Amino acid sequence: MAEILESGSLLLALLNPFLLVVYLVDLFKSLDHWQFRRVLVRAGVIAGATLCSFAVLGEYIFTRVIHAEFASFQIFGGIVFVLIGLQFMFRGPVAIEILRGQSVHVAGAVAMPVLIGPGTVSASVVVGKAHPPLTACVIVLSAIALSLIIVLLLKAVHDYVRPRNEALVERYVEIAGRVTALYVGTIAVEMIMQGVTSWLREN
Repeated sequence: MAEILESGSLLLALLNPFLLVVYLVDLFKSLDHWQFRRVLVRAGVIAGATLCSFAVLGEYIFTRVIHAEFASFQIFGGIVFVLIGLQFMFRGPVAIEILRGQSVHVAGAVAMPVLIGPGTVSASVVVGKAHPPLTACVIVLSAIALSLIIVLLLKAVHDYVRPRNEALVERYVEIAGRVTALYVGTIAVEMIMQGVTSWLREN
């Protein structure tokens, strides 16, 4: 049970709902509660299916389909995270709008890169290695569901507070954006270090 909670905590930390607010702040402002919930549920379904696939078939996907070592993905994913962290550091939360682009299918744009990123894919593969397939999928889906529920609650808080104190909301987003840059940068360096260590060990 302790291992299950540890694996779930790892994935939930990478899906950090309080930082997801920064990623989704433009949608917080432009969509009402029901529209936002529909988008989030669809994005969660896409992310759940994708991350469960990596949890169950991660090793096979990398070794047999992509013909690359998992360590290579960790290094590349770390580099991508470094670039995202730098965007947040110098451009603030508006960076995610640039990264997400103008997508007709908003749910897909939210799912990737917001929910499906190098960190969550790596964590899903790690969870899949540590647990049987069914248990791994339950851990992945539970972490995604809990994260999205918290985001929906934060959306309700945002909609209540913003008309009364918009300056406070903007201040939170600004601070959280800087924290996101530090968090993403730290995860990026850790992924690169793990990837290099694994690559050196296997070669």
